[in-house]
Amino acid sequence: MKKSTTWEQTFVMIKPDGVKRALIGTIISRFERAGLTLTGMKLVEVDREKAEVHYESHRGKSFFEPLVGLLTSGPVVAMSFEGAHAISVVRKIVGGTEPLEAAPGSIRGDFCHMSYPRSKERLGVIPNLIHASDSPENAETELTLWFDKDDFAQNYERSDAGFM
Repeated sequence: MKKSTTWEQTFVMIKPDGVKRALIGTIISRFERAGLTLTGMKLVEVDREKAEVHYESHRGKSFFEPLVGLLTSGPVVAMSFEGAHAISVVRKIVGGTEPLEAAPGSIRGDFCHMSYPRSKERLGVIPNLIHASDSPENAETELTLWFDKDDFAQNYERSDAGFM
């Protein structure tokens, strides 16, 4: 398929709470059904250093330590998806950060059941299953953090690519 200016690559991570709830296949299929192509994936045990780098923009905030703790509490699935408008498509499928405000049909709207107030009472941070890059710049930074150049499928085209 000829890639255009609307073609993007983005980073998606299923966090430990999503892995522990056995939602990996369900989550991946939502992106694939939306026409995105999975081009990289790995199951990773995250150490504190990598978690701190990933959440560097939140350093100094009250929820930084709980975020790092959540990310290091079990394995994550780091993924790369490509497609037309991949970043905005992924973020729409993921849903809002606050699960109670996430649209029904979104991953967080369907599978997250904790609110900000409830999570602050119990954990200090909301376990919202998934992370997705919010800009082309952040996608590039996050893909570089989580993957080596050789980790991506190079010559892979979906059989339905002509319909997207």
